[in-house]
Amino acid sequence: MAKQKILNKKSIDFLEKYLNNAAPTGYEWEGQKIWMDYLKPYVDEFITDTYGTAVGVINPEAKYKVVIEGHADEISWYVNYISDNGLIYVIRNGGSDHQIAPSKIVNIHTNKGIVKGVFGWPAIHTRLRTNEEPPKPDNICIDVGAKNKEEVEKMGVHVGCVITYPDEFHILNKDKFVCRALDNRMGGFMIAEVARLLHENQIKLPFGLYITNSVQEEIGLRGAEMITHTIKPNVAIVTDVTHDTTTPMINAKKEGHLELGKGPVIAYAPAVQQKLRDLITETAKDKNIPFQRSALSRATGTDTDAFAYSNGGVASALISLPLRYMHTTVEMVHRDDVEHVILMIYETLLNINDGDTFSYFE
Repeated sequence: MAKQKILNKKSIDFLEKYLNNAAPTGYEWEGQKIWMDYLKPYVDEFITDTYGTAVGVINPEAKYKVVIEGHADEISWYVNYISDNGLIYVIRNGGSDHQIAPSKIVNIHTNKGIVKGVFGWPAIHTRLRTNEEPPKPDNICIDVGAKNKEEVEKMGVHVGCVITYPDEFHILNKDKFVCRALDNRMGGFMIAEVARLLHENQIKLPFGLYITNSVQEEIGLRGAEMITHTIKPNVAIVTDVTHDTTTPMINAKKEGHLELGKGPVIAYAPAVQQKLRDLITETAKDKNIPFQRSALSRATGTDTDAFAYSNGGVASALISLPLRYMHTTVEMVHRDDVEHVILMIYETLLNINDGDTFSYFE
């Protein structure tokens, strides 16, 4: 399998539909419906919770439980203030980057539907060349073409409306996937592809597999924190994105050397259980799956932390997808890395054999 292409046309069509749908933190439902519809043929049942985390389950009756997980939410903005002259000021919903906002088109989500707007910015001719003011959260604003606050409100826009970018999926140079929200819609996509491979290859797992698409990671790992107490897993393999540190203005001495196209990134961190990580690395070596390593400090900053420290401790590991331009609208990943993450998780699951393996993790 390592020598063949993992993704097919149906996979890419799903990825495009999944990415192009907006799923900001706290409003992930529509994206979760798309994800569950794709996953439905490959699982036995679904679990959902109050806040929208979705879990496809294979072998729900099994004693031991393994989670493979990504998070579903994307960063966004909230309407925070509407001025008398109809300009909209915002606050973050997750780690939205104020420096990329100027000149971006936005979708404001209202009960009346999408309202289009733009993040305006003073023309270069009018700015002080000697002391230019940079974009900041308190000076960027959205113009919806309204003359006053009342006109904005008639459109259905009010404080608390969520705002997303409309940038859609495309492929550069045949093998680079580009879109907003690859962080971490790619995780949900990759774990769904693992389920597809298991189904197509008629693999019968000796444990329950919980394919988990968590919500609210971008504001503190909240979805994973909730769902891990529902599932109570024995093992959790989390996938998220990490930085390609070969791009300009990133210090590799600080961030480590990680590069697009060189394989998935296996994390070393306190939350990563050593025996599970060793199983992943040995599986990758055995199956000739390329990989990179990353040393993290006190926390991984991913849902791995939520799973690892729950339920008295869950053996957890993190497999990351190298990504360029994180938290922008032009996030970029390499198709080969995507396929190798899928394959790495798939082959690791095949190496988790029975109760003796779970005893090994204890």
